[in-house]
Amino acid sequence: MKIGSSEKDDLRRKGKSPSAFRTISEVSENLEIPAHVLRFWETKFLQIKPLKRGGGRRYYRPEDVSLLKRIRGLLYNEGYTIKGVQRLLKDGTLKSTEAIAETIAKTDITRVSGPVLGTQEYDRNELKQILEDLKKLKKLLTAS
Repeated sequence: MKIGSSEKDDLRRKGKSPSAFRTISEVSENLEIPAHVLRFWETKFLQIKPLKRGGGRRYYRPEDVSLLKRIRGLLYNEGYTIKGVQRLLKDGTLKSTEAIAETIAKTDITRVSGPVLGTQEYDRNELKQILEDLKKLKKLLTAS
């Protein structure tokens, strides 16, 4: 997971690493969404599965936060409906929390910036996955 320098500074001030779990209030503040909306989204998007501790307190994994950011962007910025985002998750166009976790686990965190054009740092499988995602997106756009 790549984080901008200002976001890293904010995390350092709060004393949490990027891989730390977040409370619902932290996620709510970060995404500028009320906590009740996050709880509502849990009922609509089964891929959002925060860890629940005693008393029902929610703890969001970094993958959950990443998925929530993507859902927020689609709903608030791109104009998707909840059903539209559900369809993207079902079709695999928008990766689930498990898929994001797997991607994060495979990511080389020592590589801060992306590969430089003209180098051989691009992973062939990664490029194939991007191409497949683009084809799925094109199919969805032409269908609508």
